[in-house]
Amino acid sequence: MQEEEEAIGYLDKVLEEEEEERPATPSSPASEKGGQDAGKGVDMRRLVLKDFLASEEMYINQLEALLLPMKPLKATATTSQPVLTIQQIETIFYKIQDIYEIHKEFYDSLWPQVQNWDSSVVLGHLFQKLASQLGVYKAFVDNYKIALETAEKCSQSNNQFQKISEELKVKGPKDSKESHTSVTMEALLYKPINRVTRSTLVLHDLLKHTPSDHPDYPLLQDALRISQNFLSSINEDIDPRRTAVTTPKGETRQLVKDGFLVELAEGSRKLRHVFLFTDVLLCAKLKKTGVGKHQQYDCKWYMPLAELVFPSLEESDSCPHVHAMPDHDLEDMKIKISSMKSEVQKEKANKGQSRAMERLKKKMFDNEFWLLLNSPSIPFRIHNRNGKSYLFLLSSDYERAEWREAIQKLQKKDLQTFVLSSVELQVLTGSCFKLRTVHNIPVTSNKDDDESPGMYGFLHVIVHSATGFKQSANLYCTLEVDSFGYFVSKAKTRVFRDTTEPQWNEEFEIELEGSQSLRILCYEKCYDKSKMNKDNNEIVDKIMGKGQVQLDPQTVQTKNWHMDVIEMNGIKVEFSMKFTSRDLSLKRTPSKKQTGVFGVKISVVTKRERSKVPYIVRQCVEEVEKRGIDEVGIYRISGVATDIQALKAAFDANSKDILMMLSDMDINAIAGTLKLYFRELPEPLLTDRLYPAFMEGIALSDPTAKENCMMHLLRSLPDPNLITFLFLLEHLKRVAEKEPINKMSLHNLATVFGPTLLRPSEVESKGQHLTLASDIWSHDVMAQVQVLLYYLQHTPISFAELKRNALYFSTDV
Repeated sequence: MQEEEEAIGYLDKVLEEEEEERPATPSSPASEKGGQDAGKGVDMRRLVLKDFLASEEMYINQLEALLLPMKPLKATATTSQPVLTIQQIETIFYKIQDIYEIHKEFYDSLWPQVQNWDSSVVLGHLFQKLASQLGVYKAFVDNYKIALETAEKCSQSNNQFQKISEELKVKGPKDSKESHTSVTMEALLYKPINRVTRSTLVLHDLLKHTPSDHPDYPLLQDALRISQNFLSSINEDIDPRRTAVTTPKGETRQLVKDGFLVELAEGSRKLRHVFLFTDVLLCAKLKKTGVGKHQQYDCKWYMPLAELVFPSLEESDSCPHVHAMPDHDLEDMKIKISSMKSEVQKEKANKGQSRAMERLKKKMFDNEFWLLLNSPSIPFRIHNRNGKSYLFLLSSDYERAEWREAIQKLQKKDLQTFVLSSVELQVLTGSCFKLRTVHNIPVTSNKDDDESPGMYGFLHVIVHSATGFKQSANLYCTLEVDSFGYFVSKAKTRVFRDTTEPQWNEEFEIELEGSQSLRILCYEKCYDKSKMNKDNNEIVDKIMGKGQVQLDPQTVQTKNWHMDVIEMNGIKVEFSMKFTSRDLSLKRTPSKKQTGVFGVKISVVTKRERSKVPYIVRQCVEEVEKRGIDEVGIYRISGVATDIQALKAAFDANSKDILMMLSDMDINAIAGTLKLYFRELPEPLLTDRLYPAFMEGIALSDPTAKENCMMHLLRSLPDPNLITFLFLLEHLKRVAEKEPINKMSLHNLATVFGPTLLRPSEVESKGQHLTLASDIWSHDVMAQVQVLLYYLQHTPISFAELKRNALYFSTDV
């Protein structure tokens, strides 16, 4: 309605100006008033139509500009070097030609009628015909989102199309001084959606100023009815795509991007909803409202894009230090959330009381919200040229790059600075609720029951190669997956030096925790120490491209590899995926070949080697301590699966080249080999027999009873198991001593190794089927982590001392 009031206000102003210019005509006092009213009605109709014709001319010019590249694009589609495929062209320009022809015919019929104006002119039939052709708009609206997404993807993967779509030339009006203006394809594709609303407003105005006995009146009434019904029928479709707000000055401000970000404000973390418009960045929070009341946003601050700058690395010095939440607190919370998910699933299965279920869901939401608030640690800073700066914390480099690129793309335009009046700010903030594209905080509690819970298990990814680089560089890729509502980096390829066509061919095993997407980021490695990030002393590498794929269970949940390509800014990264469900990947399978070390009992290996600790454990530990103890994420970051398999084969064959291989191999592959060895033991290092006792012992409340029990359980282990466990324990403690550098705390290490050292070999025989995907972080896993953590936090334990001390109760605690 605001647009309608503005249009009427403008027309009234034009009318007043015309009234002032019109020469006075003699008339009798009696007829003067009536004549003026009648004249004003006729003039008003003409002015509404003149204004509408001017905007219709502009609209046709915009459609022409959109259609202009279509013919050459179609011509190249059949050549050996197409810019776009025929299918892509038809998707992006769907129904534009039809809409253009409808409006060109309408304009050509209406223009002479308005030029040769008199009170008897009848043109309602033209509007009636226009309204009857709205079915074409319905088809356009249904395809609009796909058209936008296709145009965006094509822009990212093809520089030629990107240039075309960023600067389309729109002809100015006939009497305008400006011959052309540059408009983006995205903005022009939105015009038809806006046009239906504009036409309906014009019909409303025409009807208001058409006498009820005029022949046009019933025709305009019918056209307005058709248009309003049409708008109502597609309102739900249009609303999510209505991405513009009209300013009080009549300008259109487009919403480009929005999302939830964590802001560090006054030393504490706050969850904000950030809105990026064509000329302004607005940071808001959702107001608390009473039941049944309309939700609204409260603006915390805004910044015109003309004043926004990204700080240089030198300026980062003066910014506040980011306080990171300890990893073990985050891991504890993940375990709690996953246990709650299991409880919710069980309640649903048992058709539990709705009140109990609601309480459980509320608690789960609070915990997920805490995790979402406290997990991000990647700084994203923005400055105002006038000196004010703001700091957001993100969990993913991909997300930071997306925001930065979106802002920088808008800043290429000729932007002016401004100050919003309180009314303008109110209008803009008020529009946020309707325009937002991200409606819910990204936590699983907000998901509908029919939404995918995501995938749980192990995703095997081979990053093959990349092409499309214009000059040689040192290149590598990282892999991110989502879990618990945010993305985390899970793996990294080696750096392929000085090349335009890197051939990595590296395989990674990535643990999925309710994941739905895989992201690949391609970086250029920077070795210049002057480009050091002051936040974490890491050199800032340049993102060359980034892309994302949805993890479709039907596609990846097969025994065969599924090959795919991600296109990013003209770069193509080739990769393959396959998925292993958690129950299959966690199953301990004894090796049929007892001559190797993997899948063979530890007592058999140590006896054969005449050693106290298996050779594989000693060599991997030695190598990690020699050159991997300072490695960030050691034991957490995945090693290259092909390297791990090569080391596994070498140890199984007792190869003479093992020491040479270890010295040349990436340290994460060596760490991965050690983890794999313990994971593939036919029974856990802490044995199946003692597993129930470990679970009960860790649950004891009395510290003395717990100490006695946990030490007694260690003494009850077979000697090879105990000596190996104590050897590993001391190694992990030494790794944790370097936590400030490698970011691996005792708790992190317990999370990685706990289930590996304790998980029973025969889960299925005990009736503990992993029926629920979220059971992976069950109470059992939580307890397994706690058992290892207990021993890691304990004062040094020696084998001789353990054996000397006697204890007077049985292992059946």
